[in-house]
Amino acid sequence: MKREEIDREHLMISISRQCDLVDLSRSSFYYRSCGEEEYNLYLMRLLDEQFTKTPFYGARKMRSWLRMQGHQVNRKRISRLMRLMGLEAIYPKPRLSAPGPDHKIYPYLLKGVTVRKPDHVWCADITYIRLVHGFVYLVVILDWASRYILSWELSITLEKTFCLEALRQALLCSKPEIFNTDQGSQFMSLEFTGLLEEAGIRVSMDGRGRVYDNIFVERLWRTVKYEEVYLHEYRTVPEAREHLSAYFRFYNTERPHEALGYRTPQEIYFGLAAKREALLEPRF
Repeated sequence: MKREEIDREHLMISISRQCDLVDLSRSSFYYRSCGEEEYNLYLMRLLDEQFTKTPFYGARKMRSWLRMQGHQVNRKRISRLMRLMGLEAIYPKPRLSAPGPDHKIYPYLLKGVTVRKPDHVWCADITYIRLVHGFVYLVVILDWASRYILSWELSITLEKTFCLEALRQALLCSKPEIFNTDQGSQFMSLEFTGLLEEAGIRVSMDGRGRVYDNIFVERLWRTVKYEEVYLHEYRTVPEAREHLSAYFRFYNTERPHEALGYRTPQEIYFGLAAKREALLEPRF
């Protein structure tokens, strides 16, 4: 087929169909800019990198750090940008407001619990992913024991829809005994907790401001950002999706983890490591 014919055929496919073919929402297809001025986007890049190193930095410490880098910005601006990015320092804070009527807070169920098998505990979290001229949000659902990434989704907003879609996709694979999240509104929504409870899954939530209650997914964010995000300049949402998809395949199937005895998450989650070792055992 000639190049002209290929281009003509491509133009005949509707935008909706093209999005379906690459598993992309139409809102993400049309996304071009977050509306933030360029300097704020630059500050957000700096905040993201520093927060990855020092997640205990709140707005005051971030302001001091930015001023040491030559950026004379006030705490009000830093606080707004950190809220926009979904960043919250990990120190305990006083409880100043109660959740809404549809936001039930569940207890933290993992204190003193040893997780040794896949599908015992899953967790979910959201992080900020920078683009050249904007940003998106990434949600991941992770199996604690194996570090296996069960599902993930991107969104241009912090609406709960993309978290619900990630959860539905993960539940097509299996289901855990316990599902742990932070107290983000997406995870506290009736729709999200309802899906878990309907499946007979116990819901666990971190204490407010205690990021290390969900330590494995926090380690994942550091890994993803240093090994993938900070090495590339994503210009569009589809480009970010393509790169992250390739990285997560590598993470699950090829990247050895020291904590897993230098095996991959896929080997642990699906029991491939045990099967391989059984095959290597001598038979008499």
